[in-house]
Amino acid sequence: MKIAIMGTGGVGGYYGGLLAKAGRDVTFIARGAHLQAIRTKGLQIKSVHGDFQVSKAKATDKPADVGPVDLIIFATKTYQTDEAANAIKPMVGKDTAVVPLQNGVDAADRIGQVVGMDHVLGGATWLSAAIQGPGVIGQYSEFRRIALGEFSGKTTPRLIAVCDLLKETGAAVEINDNILKVLWTKFVFISAVSAMGSLTRVTFGEYRSVPEARALLGEAIGEVAAVARARGVKLDADILAKTQAFIDSSAPGIKPSMQRDVEAGKPSEIESLIGVVVRMGAEKNVPTPVMRFAYAMLKPGETKAQQC
Repeated sequence: MKIAIMGTGGVGGYYGGLLAKAGRDVTFIARGAHLQAIRTKGLQIKSVHGDFQVSKAKATDKPADVGPVDLIIFATKTYQTDEAANAIKPMVGKDTAVVPLQNGVDAADRIGQVVGMDHVLGGATWLSAAIQGPGVIGQYSEFRRIALGEFSGKTTPRLIAVCDLLKETGAAVEINDNILKVLWTKFVFISAVSAMGSLTRVTFGEYRSVPEARALLGEAIGEVAAVARARGVKLDADILAKTQAFIDSSAPGIKPSMQRDVEAGKPSEIESLIGVVVRMGAEKNVPTPVMRFAYAMLKPGETKAQQC
């Protein structure tokens, strides 16, 4: 199976690196100093599950040079989705499957508008990883989970094939017949912790034990869940307790990728992780005071980062 990684950041670099380590034919789409380092030194992974290096990694910034592939793992930042969806078109053949492993809840629709929804599988991952430097990916969480599903709810041969392939990474990989629910369940988590982390600038362990911060985190989780339900998504009744339990069980030093970007003064995924909650809430008359506050306080820094 021929594989392309569209976006060799934390998620794409880590899973793509593991697939390459397993002997799979993987091409990494990257750019700038990161691309140059991968080409000259290989891709280095520093992980809590063990360090390794893909010494002869195939990498390019020109998807057209790769040609049609069997699988595209789509792992760019959400604000790069539309541009990247157009860029992958030369790699999409008749039977190519595209699996978005991005944050947010609208990636599949945006990609499908460009390459056709028939090529797109639903995908979600729970992973803490980021680029540490050119050619170096850091992976920080004990958890590394992937959920996959056809939006039709059917278990198709291609879904099974992609699931079996991704199990070679060592991640916990599952097929779900309600992938939309899975995407929103993850979004409830990642949206809330991205807001809290970006505001507090401290780790999970440093704010989850502070009563005032914990209470606000619960309110943020509740707001995102309320927006999902208003849009017809049937979340578990105990999603608040489950989400807080997952945060409590996570390594204390974790920071979500949006927070890392905010702290570094880089453009972030604020619109797809926080702004979208505010907008959807307004559309459905669902109050989102905590997320509105987070969006308002983080937006000036985002504007500055985009101007740099």
